[in-house]
Amino acid sequence: MKSVKEFRDLSAAELDKKAGDLKQELFNLRFQLAVNQLDNPMRLKAVKRQIAIVKTVQRERQLDVASS
Repeated sequence: MKSVKEFRDLSAAELDKKAGDLKQELFNLRFQLAVNQLDNPMRLKAVKRQIAIVKTVQRERQLDVASS
């Protein structure tokens, strides 16, 4: 799993792409869970956490720009 620092090093466009990729992965994992084909259920938690980190970094940047 990537650390928060690694996400902060990404550009805004890269963060948007990463968020989209993670959401797609979460969708696929949920689908696998529904049809009982999910190998690692802890991956759901990890992906949700990464999405939260990406959104947090995006929001931090939004607030930083607004306060400047």
